[in-house]
Amino acid sequence: MKETRLVKIFAAVFAVGLATALAQTSTTTTTTNPVTGTTTAETVTSTGTITAYTPDSDYITFRTTTDTAPVRYYYSKDTAILDPEGRVVTWSAVRPDLPATVYYVREGDRMIVRKIVLTKPAAVIEKKETTTTTTRP
Repeated sequence: MKETRLVKIFAAVFAVGLATALAQTSTTTTTTNPVTGTTTAETVTSTGTITAYTPDSDYITFRTTTDTAPVRYYYSKDTAILDPEGRVVTWSAVRPDLPATVYYVREGDRMIVRKIVLTKPAAVIEKKETTTTTTRP
């Protein structure tokens, strides 16, 4: 009985790890310079959908596939937001359910976002209102 439950837990953990690994297009490599002792981390790229963004927070939640749980990606004032053509846009272009590519580095248990490239251009909704007045003699 315990053996079956352990196998099920292992299978679930493996499936989540595999789904996350498949969504990443590059790997993280940490290099430590033996002379200076400095550590350098390469940027990892994930493609998926922004699931939540609150302007006064320090993170977005991002989902790589529909069957995985959203993960927090932390950003700073140095995080660049780009449209599909590579032009810098403001944070007002970021909204939930927007496909994007996130470039981040892992620092401890946090993913620190360096750049977000929005997959769809930010839509501008312009509302025009027209009033017609008819006068009768």
